[in-house]
Amino acid sequence: MPEISVIVPAYNAEKYISKCLDSILGQTFKNFEIIVVNDGSKDNTLALLNEYQLKHPETVKVIDQQNQGLSMTRNNAIKEAKGNYFIFVDSDDYIKPDMLEKLYNAAKDGNFDVVASDVDCIYPDKTIKIDSGVPTNRTSLTQDDKKALFFGVYPTVWNKIYKREIFDNKDLLFEPGIWFEDVLFYHKLIPNINSIGVVKESFYQYIQNTNSITYTYSDKLSDIHFVVNKIVEYYKNYGIFDIYKNELEYMYTRYMLATYLKRLSKAKDIKKFKNGIQFAMESLKMNFPEYKKNPYLNANIKGLYLKHFNSFFAYIIYFIEKKRLN
Repeated sequence: MPEISVIVPAYNAEKYISKCLDSILGQTFKNFEIIVVNDGSKDNTLALLNEYQLKHPETVKVIDQQNQGLSMTRNNAIKEAKGNYFIFVDSDDYIKPDMLEKLYNAAKDGNFDVVASDVDCIYPDKTIKIDSGVPTNRTSLTQDDKKALFFGVYPTVWNKIYKREIFDNKDLLFEPGIWFEDVLFYHKLIPNINSIGVVKESFYQYIQNTNSITYTYSDKLSDIHFVVNKIVEYYKNYGIFDIYKNELEYMYTRYMLATYLKRLSKAKDIKKFKNGIQFAMESLKMNFPEYKKNPYLNANIKGLYLKHFNSFFAYIIYFIEKKRLN
């Protein structure tokens, strides 16, 4: 039985899937399997994956499915995975040779539910290291520790190793058909773990694609509204909303007035941006009418910006972004 299952979703990935898989196969840690899912690719991805499976039949398992999207692709792979730990790698990225070894050793030695590491963001002309945001190892998370995980932690699924038991909770599987699925998963994860570790090295090589949601406008950006509401709903359903109210309120404010509007500023039609401002403000006030009293909004400059946010600030962001893109 493999100790680690590495889950790789692949859609139209023929240009980069080989680099991704080679980086996994070249790991210093050897007791792992790769579950790679071809999500209805229209290019040569499936043929390449089948070649890898033929060359590495004991390690590589290929699942071929009709297109279902990233979340369902991950969920389907989880059902097939046999490892005691899970790691996720996107098909257009790659990992350093010692990622599995060092994350696995940290998880085992500390008996952690999750271990996070830093990330290298790879641009054509530079590399920027992103801190995981996990401050220190915690073998027994207190309620205050869990509240602290709402702030500063890089909420991606792929710079972490997870105990497989986490995914026995079906409510923690990935939500189908949405953008920002990692954000939803991460915030549901927080109250469900008892320990977390960190390795202060950047193993994951995150390739910056100008066609990704970070750099482009799409009407799917409104999924962030669905995601933050789903997070709040989750905490209410489990009877822990009141415990985390301040953290959830700040999270909601930050994603609607910062993340959503910053991405929305890439829209060419200013009417879309204007409507987005109204939508963000109305959603926030409807769910958290007294959000300006949130104690975290007085903690730093970003918090003060969110506290005093108005349409004037929003339009400044919009025109700065337009000038940068032009």
